[in-house]
Amino acid sequence: MKIFDRLPPMDHLRSEKMSFVQLIMPVESAHRAITYLGDLGLLQFKDMNEDKSPFQRTFVNQAKRCAEMSRKLRFFNEQISRASLAVSARPAVQPDIDLEHLEVKLGEHETELHEMNSNSEKLQQSYNELLEFKLVLSKAGSILASSHSHASSPDTELDENIYHNDAIDDGMSLLEQGARMETSNGAGLRFICGIISSSKEMMFERMLFRATRGNMFFNRAPAGELVTDPISGDQVEKTIFVVFFSGEQAKGKILKICDAFGASCYPVPEDRTKQLQIIREVTSRLSDLEATLDAGLRHRNEALAAIGSQIWRWSLMVRKEKAVYDTLNMLNFDVTKKCLVGEGWCPTFAIPQIKDALQRASLHCNSQVGIIFHELDAIESPPTYFKTNKFTGAFQEIVDAYGVAKYQEANPAVYSVITFPFLFAVMFGDWGHGICLLMGALVLIAREKKLGSQKLGSFMEMAFGGRYVILLMAIFSIYCGLLYNEFFSVPFHIFGPSAYKCRDSSCSDAHSTGLVKYRDPYPFGVDPSWRGSRSELPFLNSLKMKMSIVLGISQMNLGIILSYFDAKFHGNSLDIRYQFIPQMIFLNSLFGYLALLIVIKWCNGSQADLYHVMIYMFLDPAGDLGENQLFWGQKQLQILLLLMALVAVPWMLFPKPFILRKLNKERFQGHSYRFLGTSEMYVESEPDSARIRHDDFNFSEVFVHQMIHSIEFVLGAVSNTASYLRLWALSLAHSELSTVFYEKLLLLAWGYDSLIIRAVGLMVFIFATAFILLMMESLSAFLHALRLHWVEFMGKFYHGDGYKFRPFSFALLSEEED
Repeated sequence: MKIFDRLPPMDHLRSEKMSFVQLIMPVESAHRAITYLGDLGLLQFKDMNEDKSPFQRTFVNQAKRCAEMSRKLRFFNEQISRASLAVSARPAVQPDIDLEHLEVKLGEHETELHEMNSNSEKLQQSYNELLEFKLVLSKAGSILASSHSHASSPDTELDENIYHNDAIDDGMSLLEQGARMETSNGAGLRFICGIISSSKEMMFERMLFRATRGNMFFNRAPAGELVTDPISGDQVEKTIFVVFFSGEQAKGKILKICDAFGASCYPVPEDRTKQLQIIREVTSRLSDLEATLDAGLRHRNEALAAIGSQIWRWSLMVRKEKAVYDTLNMLNFDVTKKCLVGEGWCPTFAIPQIKDALQRASLHCNSQVGIIFHELDAIESPPTYFKTNKFTGAFQEIVDAYGVAKYQEANPAVYSVITFPFLFAVMFGDWGHGICLLMGALVLIAREKKLGSQKLGSFMEMAFGGRYVILLMAIFSIYCGLLYNEFFSVPFHIFGPSAYKCRDSSCSDAHSTGLVKYRDPYPFGVDPSWRGSRSELPFLNSLKMKMSIVLGISQMNLGIILSYFDAKFHGNSLDIRYQFIPQMIFLNSLFGYLALLIVIKWCNGSQADLYHVMIYMFLDPAGDLGENQLFWGQKQLQILLLLMALVAVPWMLFPKPFILRKLNKERFQGHSYRFLGTSEMYVESEPDSARIRHDDFNFSEVFVHQMIHSIEFVLGAVSNTASYLRLWALSLAHSELSTVFYEKLLLLAWGYDSLIIRAVGLMVFIFATAFILLMMESLSAFLHALRLHWVEFMGKFYHGDGYKFRPFSFALLSEEED
C-alpha cells in the first residue's frame, strides 16, 4: 500500500477544509459587516436562536418592514404585468437611496396607484353603465316603436304615468331622471327596460312568468356585441329586454327579480324624440368619459413606467436588506448588550478574505471597537463544500441527488465525469444517434449565455443544466457506436475491408453462409460482415454480455479501492484490515476470476464454456476441467480462490465488533490511555459500523450492524454483478429497435416507386428515431446508468449523510423567491 502514499493529492476528491469561527461585532458595525460578508458569500452562519420564535428575535421589526416593502414591490410588478409594460433589466443610473427613504417612496407610490386604480374603476363602471344605457335606449326604443304600431291607440296605449316624460329636466342626471320616472303610482299597462346576460335569459323569463302568474309580456333583442359588465368587468354577451306588466305589486316583484339575476334596469321614455335626446346626451357623456379614461390610463402608465425603471434595483436592495436582518436575527447579544456574537462555518482558504471584509466594515462605520474574529473547536460535523464550475456542476448535482457527501469524504463525482457518460454510451452505442445528441448539446452550449438569462420550462431547464453531461454522453456514444459499427443500425467499412470473404465464386448468399476468414481481423470494432449473418445475434450477445461483466467488476473494484482511500484518509485502520481487504478478496476470488477468464478466452480464442467453469467451481472444485481448461494450474487456482472467498466472509463479520468492544473496555477501565483519542476517532469515523460513544457502547447493536453489512456485501456482490448485465440488455434492445425502424420503415418505403410513400416512410422513420430512440431510449439509458452509479458503484464506499455548505450570499438571492 506504500505506492498509494506517493500519489499526489487530488484537490477535487475531498471537500474543502472548513473552519468553525466566531464573530463578535459591535452593534453599530454589525449591519455593514453582515452586508460585506453577503457580498463575499463564503460564510455560513449558525442559528444561535433556534429556541426562539421568529417574533421573539431582536430585529423582527426591521424584517417585517422589509417584508412589507417586498409586498409593495410585488404589487407594483403585478400592476406592470397587467399593463403589459416592459421592465428594464438594467435600470437607469440614479443616486443611491437608503432604506428609510425607499420605504417612504414605496408607500407614496402605492397610495398613488391605489387612488388611480380606484378612480379608474369608478370611471370605467360609469362608462360601462352609460354604454349599456345607450344599447338599451337603442334596442328598447325599437321594441316600443314596434309594439306601438301593432296596438290600438285607446285600448293598448301604454300608460305614460309610469314615466313622467314631461318632468324630465335637462339639468338633471340620467339616474335622477330615471328615479323621477318611476315615482308614478298610476294604473294601466307599464313597462320596464333593462339588460341581462344572455346565459341567464331563459331562467329570467321563466321566473318572471311564474312570479306574475303569466300577467306580463316579455320581449327581447340581442345586444349585437360583447358588453363589459359594470360589476365584474368581464366581456359577456347580453340581451336587452322589455317587460310589460300591470300593477304596482307586479312592478315590485319584477324589480326584485331583476336585482336577483344581476339585470340592470334603465329608464326609457316612450316618446321617440325624448329617446333620441337622451341618446345624444349619453353619447356626449361617453366621449367625455372616454377621453378622461385615456388621460388617466396614460398618467397611470407613466407612473408605472417610472417605477418599472427602478423596480429591479429596489427589489434587489430590499431582498438584500431582508437577508441581512434575517442573518442578524441568527446572532446573540453578549452580556453587555453592546455586541452581537455569531458563529458559523467558512472554508479555511477564505479566512483572510473574511478578515479583510470585517476590517473594512469597521473602518467605514468609524467604530472605535474592531470586530473580533477567531476560530473555535467544533463538536458537530462541518458542512461539505466542493468547488464546481459549469462543467463539473451537473455531475456534482447527480451525486448530491443521492446524498451529500460527509465532510472530507471521497467525492464520486470526480470519477462519474467519465464513468457515467461511458456507461450510458455502452447502452446507447450508435454513432449516428451520438451525432444527433452532439448537435443538440453543441446548440445548448453555443447559446448558453442567452438561455441562461431566460426563464425556461422544466424539461428545457433540466436539459440546459446538463448540457455538458449530454456533450460527454454524445462523444462516448459516438465512440461506442464506432466499436459496435452501427450508424442508425447500418454497418460501414470505415477502418478498412472486412476480414471475411466468400468461400468460392458459387457462394450466392455471402451474408448467411460460405464466409471464411482470409485476412487479419478488422482493425477497430465489430467487423461489418457480422451484420446480417446467421451468427450475428449469438456473437453480439456474447460480446456485449462479457463486456458488461468486465466493466461492472472493474467499477465495483474502483469503489472498494476508494473505500480504502477514505479509511486511510481518516486514519481508520480497522476498516482497512477488516473491511477493505476481505471485500477485495471475496469479490475478486469469484467475480474478478470470472473477468480474468473472459479476457483470457478473448485472447486465445478458446471454446471453453465459462458457465460450466463457474458452476462446477462450487459444485466440484476438484473435478477435471477437460476442454474447459484455459491455462495450466487452473484447477488448483480455483480451489485456492474458493477457500479465500470462504475465509473472507468471517473475516468481514467477526473481528471488527470484538476489537471495538476491547477498545471500549480499555478506554473505560483506563488501561490504555493511548487509545483515548484514537479509538474515539475510529468510532466516530467508522463508515459502516455503529456510530457509538464510549458511554453508550452496545456490543449487540454493533455486531448486528456488522453482520447485516457483511451479508449485504456478499449477496450484493452477486446481485450487483448481475445488475451490470443491463448494459448488455439495453444495448441489444437499442440496436434491435434501431434495426426494426430502418428495415421496416425506411427500406420498406424505399421499395415502392411512389414518391409520396417514400416521403411518408422517411417522415415516420425520422419521427420514430427522434422521439423513441433519441428521447425515450436516451432517458432509459440515463436512468440505468444513474442506478449503476448510485447503487453498484457508490454503495461500496459512499455514505452521503452530510449536509451542504450554504453560505450567506447575495449572489444566491436572485435564485430564491421572496
